[in-house]
Amino acid sequence: MKKGIKIGVLVLTVVLIGVFLVWFLTPSDTNTKLEDTGNPQGMPLSEEELLKQKVSQMNLDDKIGQLFMISVTNTKMTDALKTKLSTLKPGGVILFKDNITTYADTSKLIQDMQAVSDIPLLMGIDQEGGKVQRIKALSDAEVLTVPPMMTVGDTDNADLAYQVGKVLGEEIAAFGFNLDFAPVIDVYSNPNNTVIGNRSFGTTADRVIKMAFPVANGLKDSGVIPVYKHFPGHGDTEADSHYDLPVIKKTKEELNELELLPFKKAIEEKADVMMIAHLALPSITGDDTPSSVSKKVVNDWLREELGYDGVIITDAVNMKALSDRYSTKEIAVKAIDAGVDIVLMPDDLAEAKEGIKEAINDGTLTMEQVDKAVYRVLRLKSNYHLEDEKQLDKSVIGSEEHKKVIDSIK
Repeated sequence: MKKGIKIGVLVLTVVLIGVFLVWFLTPSDTNTKLEDTGNPQGMPLSEEELLKQKVSQMNLDDKIGQLFMISVTNTKMTDALKTKLSTLKPGGVILFKDNITTYADTSKLIQDMQAVSDIPLLMGIDQEGGKVQRIKALSDAEVLTVPPMMTVGDTDNADLAYQVGKVLGEEIAAFGFNLDFAPVIDVYSNPNNTVIGNRSFGTTADRVIKMAFPVANGLKDSGVIPVYKHFPGHGDTEADSHYDLPVIKKTKEELNELELLPFKKAIEEKADVMMIAHLALPSITGDDTPSSVSKKVVNDWLREELGYDGVIITDAVNMKALSDRYSTKEIAVKAIDAGVDIVLMPDDLAEAKEGIKEAINDGTLTMEQVDKAVYRVLRLKSNYHLEDEKQLDKSVIGSEEHKKVIDSIK
């Protein structure tokens, strides 16, 4: 009898020890998740590693979609737009004045587009001040008229410039926009320039640097991504790239003396996004290839020589400087091959995406090039927490506080 009891106690002891060991050695939920994501050591993954892992887990169609921002003709969500966004999966959308009607309709359009997208959209708009103010089309609220940035620059008041950036940022963020194609950091050095003019902050690099960067900081502090444009400098052109290809005959050394100075400052300040212009730079490229699709300009110069690792977006590729020279497919492939991350406003997104797929299949593009671009786009979206739900506040539009800032610009 005693022998049976001893055996029973021994068995029970062994069972309890086994249960304890199983409990002790079994990873916690957190460690299990980390191991499931490909980290067998159970160590927390860095943000960079998590983003790269996310890229590796995306299918090709989703990846390619992130490389494009499109325009739409809608003022409200429709079944056709919903289908377009859910099937073509662009990385972002830009709206213009024709998209803007009432506050309720415009903000709901943005929310509805975000709801369709698995990955948060970059929602962009051109809101520079001066002649480029898309939200002025709003019909049911008084929208402030922000003076041209040349007028802001003439105040020589960097604190005021920051407040102007806050006004611009807060007013577009009230709709749900998260990206502004501003500030213009071109130096207005050619009085015959019809494209830039008083969109620039000034005629010297010092003035542009002093005044443009506070505006950008005001945008950022409003939760809006600033886009510094137009590399390598559109201030000394006469042709309008909407209609023709401007040619800049200056050497790289000459550009370094003036036009490039604000862009070098932007790189030092770790600018999140930089727009590249459609310019011919024959002394640098050896031909008339537009800078936005030139590997010598984008990769070799901006990426490698100047060390820029932020997102590079083209100017709108439906502009005649490009569209008169290349097909939609060619533009998309050439831009990504050059080192661009986002192609803005292709005429046909389905055609552009197909061009990227074909280029990968025939070896013109590599998956490494695509993955690097997708990583930079996702890093941008993560850094600005685009996945977070934002509280929209119409009351900031044309508010007394904003009026005081604008009225102080003399």
